[in-house]
Order: sequence, then structure tokens, then C-alpha cells
Amino acid sequence: MTQFTRRDFNRLAAGSAIAGSAALAAPALVRAQQKKLKVGVLLPRSGTQAFIGQSCQLGADVAPALLREMYGVELELMNADTETNVEVARSRAEKLIDDGAQLLVGPFDSGAASAIAQVAEQRRIPFVINIAAAPQITEQGYKYSFRNFPTSVDLVRNGLSLFRDLFQATSSAPRTAVFMHVNDTFGLANRKAIDAILPTLDYLPFKVVDTISYDPAARDLSVEVTKAKATNADIIMLVSRLNDAILLVRELVKQRWSPQGILSPGSPGMYEAQFYKALGPRFSEYCISNVPWYNPNAELSKRVEAAFDKQFPKEKMMFHALNVGFTFEAMMIAADAFQRAGSADGTALADAIRQTNITERMMIGGPIGFDTKGQNTRIASACIQNRGGQPVVVLPESAAQMKPVFPVPGWQQRG
Repeated sequence: MTQFTRRDFNRLAAGSAIAGSAALAAPALVRAQQKKLKVGVLLPRSGTQAFIGQSCQLGADVAPALLREMYGVELELMNADTETNVEVARSRAEKLIDDGAQLLVGPFDSGAASAIAQVAEQRRIPFVINIAAAPQITEQGYKYSFRNFPTSVDLVRNGLSLFRDLFQATSSAPRTAVFMHVNDTFGLANRKAIDAILPTLDYLPFKVVDTISYDPAARDLSVEVTKAKATNADIIMLVSRLNDAILLVRELVKQRWSPQGILSPGSPGMYEAQFYKALGPRFSEYCISNVPWYNPNAELSKRVEAAFDKQFPKEKMMFHALNVGFTFEAMMIAADAFQRAGSADGTALADAIRQTNITERMMIGGPIGFDTKGQNTRIASACIQNRGGQPVVVLPESAAQMKPVFPVPGWQQRG
């Protein structure tokens, strides 16, 4: 063995001190260079909202590669199925955080969003809401929840304004409407908004002669449609989900009732890919949804659509536009904040999200930013009509791809 001298010992001790100092400094260095954010994605990929949840998932899946190019950060997706169940959504959010999720995105459903927001606040983890409209979500004083989607009040106000534009553009004036809506958190919030706003709008020609609510998980709407038919209303004003919208149209055809139109002031269902597949081009045609929509001419939309087509060659983004667009933007908000914060710490991320100002976006509206409640108030709607088996913008005129058709042909008059 080589003799170990005092000089060797002193040299070794000095080296150990330097290494120890470096080790103490290492955590700060790692924090400064953090490049990966673990994102918990909560969506209803099973249950009554399964098709919509799966549609939103496409927007999450296409995001990491594009956002790596745009922001130079890595997003690691941790996917969870809420099963269209509020309590499942709550427990899955807790588990995602326990498993290391540093930010949550989702969940499409307002009831689930309210539950997840409570978890996010307790655990101090930012929650970026892609789609959910119930106003109370951003009225609780939460500091960690941020919504890039209009509240039901704004959704309804924008949607009813487009009703006026539709009637003016088609020189029509329906006199009566029957209001049909799902009775979940989203549907009840929309009903509350409609009850408050509609009486103040003297520019709409119709009055609501009856209001009929129903379970979004219902398997038969024959009683509800019979009741609606008895009103002989000119139009159906509908706040729906996907499955019930399909059931409703099937029952209308079965009972041979052809109102002047089925118009939604702001809800999903009638522009979804599964709606067209289930009903075919004849019975899915002409339904109208006034909803936030993507701008197909925006440069970011073109980039996302190109990536979407490559990753999902059997799908068409126009059938997933709202779901993919708002889910991608939620992921973009996360990446933008992570890049600016330089940290995955929940409080640092939340502080960065409050300073969000994203001007290049997919969806129609102003720059993405949040008020003191965590709400983006700069989102617009478009009038979408089903034409030729696909959703088409018919209003506003500046963005229209076709002219609107209203009143619509009866079921038996369609080719």
C-alpha cells in the first residue's frame, strides 16, 4: 500500500469541502434549470361524457411536441379518467398530486371542475380549466384556479346575441320557444343565466312558453319530447350534452315534430363528431350551436391542425375544434407560465399564470389573460351550423364560411 501522509489528508479534506459546497449549491442549480413540468390531465374519458372527454384528450396529446418547439420546455402528461363522476374527479385529482403532478388541466365538466378546484386550492397546485362554464368556479376566491373559457353568463349572453343576428340575416322571427336543458351543474347554471338575461333583451322576437329539464344520463326522452311537442313552439332552445342531444333528435324524428330549428345558446353536443356519426347527414343537418370556436385562419390553428392530422390521421380537427382548441390552449398556458417561472413550484406557477398575456392563440377572442378571479373575459362565440355533415361558421359574417339556413327543412323534406 502507498503511504498516506498528512499532506495527502489535507489535500483530500480540501477537495471534500469543495465537493460539499457544490452539493449544497446543486438544488438551486437544478431549480434554475428545470425543464420538465408534470401535468395532470383530468377528463371524462368514460361515462356519459366519454366521447367529449376523448375528444379533449386529443388536444392534450398533440400539445407536448408543439409546446417544446414554442417554449423550450417539456410537458409530461399524467392522464386520469374522471368517469363523468364528480367524486371520482376529486379523488383522481388528489391521486395525481400525490403521484407528482405539479399542475392540473381539465376537466370539461363544471361539477368536476368545482371539486378539482377545491383540491387544487388545498394542495396549492395550479389548476387550468380548459372547458367548464358554471360561474361559481371562479367566484370562490380561489388563488390556484384559472379558467380559459367563458362563464355560463357570458356564454348565454353571446349566444343570445347571435340569435338576434341569425334572425336578422334570415329575415325570420320565431314567436315561441320551448327551453330544454340538462339538469346537471352546467345545465342549471345556463338556465339561471337565461332566466336572468332573456327578459332584458327586447331585440329577440320569441317568448319561452315552457321549460323542460332532464337527466343528461337519460336513455329515453320520449316523455320530454312529447311535452315539448304539445307546446307547438316555433323553436327548441337547447342546452345539452352529446348523448342526450342524439336521443333528442331521434325522438323528434320518431314523433314527427319538425320545429323551425334546434338552437343552442351555448352548449356542446350538436357539433361533435359522434353526433354526425350517430344521426347521419340527414338528421344531424342544420342544428345550430352558438359557441366559442377556433379561428381556422390563425397561424397557431394551422400549426396545431397540421400536427393533429399527422398524429391522428383518422380524425378531422373540425369535429374536435372546440375541445382540442381549448385543451391545447390550457396546455399552452401551463407551458408559458412554466417557462417564465423557471420553476414547478405551485405558488411560483400560479403567480406566473396571473401574469399571462398570450396574444397568439387558436380560439376566437382577445389575448389570453386572467382577472383577479382567475377568469379570462376575452372569449367570443360564433354561430355554428351543421352543413354537409360538418360544423360550419355561418355568423358573424366576417368569419362565415356559408350563409345560415333558417327556418330549416322538416325531417321528411330533407334529401
